[in-house]
Amino acid sequence: MRLWLGGYTADMDGSATGIGMLRAGADDDPGAGGPLGVDGDAATTGGSPSWLTAHPSRDIVYAALEGDGTVQAFRRTGPTALARLGQPVEAGAAVCHLAVSPAGDRLIASCWGDGRVVAMDLDASGRPSSPTVAAAALDLYAGEGGPAAPAATPDLDLAAAARALREAAGDEYAHLVPDHDAASPEADDAGDDEPDAAASARSSHTHQARYLPGGLIATTDMGFDLVRFWRDGSTGLRTVGEIVLPRGVGPRHMLWHPSGHLYVIAELACEVFVLSPDADGTWRVRSSIPLAGTLPDDTAAEIAASRDGHIVYASVRGSDTVATLRVRGDGDRLDAVALVEAGTHWPRHYLVLGDTMLIAGQLRDEVVSRPLDERTGVPGRIRHRVTAPSPTCLLPAR
Repeated sequence: MRLWLGGYTADMDGSATGIGMLRAGADDDPGAGGPLGVDGDAATTGGSPSWLTAHPSRDIVYAALEGDGTVQAFRRTGPTALARLGQPVEAGAAVCHLAVSPAGDRLIASCWGDGRVVAMDLDASGRPSSPTVAAAALDLYAGEGGPAAPAATPDLDLAAAARALREAAGDEYAHLVPDHDAASPEADDAGDDEPDAAASARSSHTHQARYLPGGLIATTDMGFDLVRFWRDGSTGLRTVGEIVLPRGVGPRHMLWHPSGHLYVIAELACEVFVLSPDADGTWRVRSSIPLAGTLPDDTAAEIAASRDGHIVYASVRGSDTVATLRVRGDGDRLDAVALVEAGTHWPRHYLVLGDTMLIAGQLRDEVVSRPLDERTGVPGRIRHRVTAPSPTCLLPAR
């Protein structure tokens, strides 16, 4: 199997020089469990192709050139070669994700830097054009005087509750209880009259768009803790709903499950939220699950499902782990199964390909493969690894 390899180039402090070509076993191998190899660049890009996606019916790859803020199309000219198709199209600051419509006639770019959601036309050859910026997100936690404070819970002494829980848990599990009884940071700063502007500032940071069944489109906004829903029409994207997640969780990527639920991984909270619509189309949060064992500075990255949809995986950067979650009920909740080491540093992106997981270790300049246990779905020991420059995205090549 061959895969296109996105990465960070010098403009984003990376070591890649373009879109690479990764081999996982023989070219005609339908699986990805064989030895790994890198065949160099399929195309030099002059910028960081941090995210790659493919046209649904043509041999065309689209790259989000994150540092340039543009989208570039490439057509395949050989087994391991790509050539530019047209000129780069402006999207926005730090464009970090691309999604192509199932019909292959539209592309949506998500921009982390300025929060833009940008829709582009794709012509019959797959060339993008006519970028249109959708309506900007609003921070629903902000009032006229700035970001609103989280709502208080009346008549609940969190400090006393924490102390009681820690005593009941005993020494072995006391560290798992939130430290609501610890000294408040605000108390230490009581004499400081200047507000911490950096801590309170919030900006829109769109991170992903995903086409859902029935023509619905979902986007995540890490900065404003939003999942927005859209319809695409002759006048462009129009919002048809949104969900406001808890303040500061930072929704990053999404996974559509066959049960009709949307699983959203929150980068800053290291938590997965389960969303679904009511009969009238109103979307709601059905449940959530924290990724156990994460550390304070960890950030969640990617979410994907097993081949049969019974298992969901979530990667965490910092402590460099992969969580295995089992789908329960009618898909409305997830249960923790295991947490294993990723086997590489900074697992930015990964793919589940049959019985194998390929993981891009961005800060260790490598890709590793791990077999998936047939019974539990838990990733096993590292099977193969290969040096790859600052990998940020893996995309199967046709």
